[in-house]
Amino acid sequence: MKFWFIFSLILVHEALQNVLSQPAAKGKRPKEPGENKIKPAIKKVKPKVTKLKESTETVAKVHSILTQVMDKGRFQKPPAMLSMSAGQSMELRCKGEKILWSYPAYLDTYRDSRLSIKQHDRYGQLILMNVSAADTGEFACWAQVCDSHGCRKDQSKAGSTYVFFTDKGELFVPSSSYFEIIYLHPDRPTVIPCRVTVPSAKVTLHREFPAEELKVDGTNVIYDVKKGFVYQHPHSNQSGVVYCRAEARGAPQISIKYQLLYVEVPSGPPSATITASSNKVRSGGDFSIFCTVLGEPDVEVEFTWIYPGQEYGRPVGIQDSWRLVNRGIGHTTRISKSIISVEDFETIDAGYYICKAQNLRGQTTLATRVDRG
Repeated sequence: MKFWFIFSLILVHEALQNVLSQPAAKGKRPKEPGENKIKPAIKKVKPKVTKLKESTETVAKVHSILTQVMDKGRFQKPPAMLSMSAGQSMELRCKGEKILWSYPAYLDTYRDSRLSIKQHDRYGQLILMNVSAADTGEFACWAQVCDSHGCRKDQSKAGSTYVFFTDKGELFVPSSSYFEIIYLHPDRPTVIPCRVTVPSAKVTLHREFPAEELKVDGTNVIYDVKKGFVYQHPHSNQSGVVYCRAEARGAPQISIKYQLLYVEVPSGPPSATITASSNKVRSGGDFSIFCTVLGEPDVEVEFTWIYPGQEYGRPVGIQDSWRLVNRGIGHTTRISKSIISVEDFETIDAGYYICKAQNLRGQTTLATRVDRG
């Protein structure tokens, strides 16, 4: 029995020796003890990229309803900028039962008979005959939505195109005058409107005195082919007389001249003062109240008076006037004044005289009292 046990151990030992003595398979190595244990796998996973779609609720998509009628009854969607030769006719259509149009103010100013606007059953139609360089500008349309509260533009259904009407003899869009005053406001951009009729024209800005070409850096001073030169942040040293020079396929042309005046008064409601020729008046005497506004040169002011004898139909004299005052090189201010005059002072004339001065940006109310002296 002992013999068979020893013989079995010898056989097991030889079997193990045979296994260990065999060469490892190609590309493999003998496994180390414990190597058959399951190890956690680390996978490289590409991050999933989700494309964000614009929400139709937050970004309103504009559906262009504008088309241009071409020769032989063809139609096309006009590009953002379009060029046409002077002397041609242009027809635009906008789909909708109620269409509003916008076009260069020049055509309205002179009530031009070349312009025709009609509303048909399913579209609005604009026709401009025998176009000229002066007609250059933006043409736009909107669908109109009406309800119990009134009518308004539907901004999601609109269309526009800026049209250059080219004329060999006119590189600049003609102006009604040879000299124009432009005010430089410190709180908003100022445009020097030397627009061209050829979009590819090279346009430069020049100062008359001292004679020099002004730098256009694309930041503080930029050029917009639809507007002209834009001073983004006007300041007083930009005052003076300037003009534009354009060149395209031939001899250069010069624009009209622009007088740039700096406005030292900031934008806002009228800055007004009120004074009386006398706050103590004897019976039978005369007096006047002065309401004065110091403001922007191109902003009109309207005056309204409330006075003690008004409800009794007391006759008074009211005189409004304004003038421009030069307060230094390139600095201009508009002085608007309203004067209320009362003759033959009576008891009903005693009390507060109230002046209301209003412009497009607000209203200012001031008062002063006049009593019997």
